[in-house]
Amino acid sequence: MISASKKVFRNVALGVTLAITVAPAAISALVSTAHAERSERFAGDFSAEHNATSHPSGKVDAVFFPSTHELRYTITWDGLSGPVTVAHFHGPADPGQEADHMITLKGPFKSPFSGTAVLTAEQEKALSAGKMYVNLHTAAYPKGEARAQLTSPYPDHAQDSNHT
Repeated sequence: MISASKKVFRNVALGVTLAITVAPAAISALVSTAHAERSERFAGDFSAEHNATSHPSGKVDAVFFPSTHELRYTITWDGLSGPVTVAHFHGPADPGQEADHMITLKGPFKSPFSGTAVLTAEQEKALSAGKMYVNLHTAAYPKGEARAQLTSPYPDHAQDSNHT
């Protein structure tokens, strides 16, 4: 027959063993989740370019995940001369300057348009520096009708958030 004190000791020992075994895994899972959720937000509003006489409106909202190098974006637009035929991320370029395209987006293009791009180190640098823009091309403006320069709404660019 086991005495009451031995039962208490055995239950306490079992609890300590479980705590020592389970706690590191739980802490590791929490740290991994927090790291995976770190993201940086970027946005830009469309305006006409290349002497377009249209009055484009709309925006680009993007979230960059440094741990996976993924840029998730949603692009909305209206007021173009016709349907979007091609869309690109361009850079590196300051506002008002032009640059080669860095990423070609695959259509069909319908507002809102969402997608994900995996960025290279050069593309990440351009994005972080505010030197990346989205260009919407139409048949009337094959060099681009609308441009949205991507910038961070936060001074330090990085924000921890719960974006998925």
